[in-house]
Amino acid sequence: RAPRLALRGRAAAMAAPRKLCLVRRRDGREQHGLAASCLRELRDKASGILAVDKAREPITLVLAEDGTIVDDEDYFLCLPPNTKFVALAKNEKWSSKSSDSGTAWLTGPADEVDSATEKWKQLARQLKDDLSNIILMSEEDLQVLIDVPRSDLAEELAQSQTKIQVLQDTLQQVLDRREEERQSRQLLELYLEALKSEDSVLSKVAASETVPGQEMDEVDTGTSSTGTSGKTALSDQILAALKEKPAPELCLDSQDLELVLKEDTQALSSALRCDKQKAEALQQACDQELSKRLQQVQTLHSLRNTSKGKKTLPWGDWPSSKRKK
Repeated sequence: RAPRLALRGRAAAMAAPRKLCLVRRRDGREQHGLAASCLRELRDKASGILAVDKAREPITLVLAEDGTIVDDEDYFLCLPPNTKFVALAKNEKWSSKSSDSGTAWLTGPADEVDSATEKWKQLARQLKDDLSNIILMSEEDLQVLIDVPRSDLAEELAQSQTKIQVLQDTLQQVLDRREEERQSRQLLELYLEALKSEDSVLSKVAASETVPGQEMDEVDTGTSSTGTSGKTALSDQILAALKEKPAPELCLDSQDLELVLKEDTQALSSALRCDKQKAEALQQACDQELSKRLQQVQTLHSLRNTSKGKKTLPWGDWPSSKRKK
């Protein structure tokens, strides 16, 4: 009986359709194309073609995209053709850094294309889980999703192109709203700065008239530089946004806003080369923006929970944008 069952198993494996896959080692630059009807066959073929030492077997197959371990036969059968795998020998672990260095199967601009593709797909998965994640995204992430071809985004989210158009219009509305808010804040800051300058000039004129012989050699100490050099844990990208962009809290995503709030005020002041008062005001603005976004998300969740017969946010109920990109 045992030989017959083994023969039946081999015959069933041969009868199953073969899936085309791409495999490579963790730190390797070369990928190999393989055809396998099951996960075990792919693992055996990968060990042979990648010349894995027998002492380091059995190998573990993970998705090159995000390091997901593939050890379930049904999950393997659900993967699309030409899925990229990374073969890990014993005591080897997948990491995003090794994935970035190992995915250099093409050189130059192709790497940037793969990176950009991976980014919009990750953002699309966030929207697939919960559309309210739009509120928590940065302006850069919103623009990435807007620039994705409608057909590709529709395929990734398993939605019609009509609904994807509504979604991208909504993303554009969020971007426009943040830009309008930024411009309003800039105008308000300019107006307050003009009033402050005017009051300063008037006070100096009044002082000179009161004491004619007194020389006006006062120095403005409002922007005194801090003497201590604090270290900050914020990335260069976040610091650049805080320094260069007006109303930077509108540009950052929610995770970056939390990092700014957790940062020591003195260290933030030193990193931005501004006084402590300005650093505190910046953290307060980030706190208000984060609270506003979280409140909006909670409102959407409560509306979704009160709607009857709907388990996810209604894609078709998003208002169509009247603005053109």
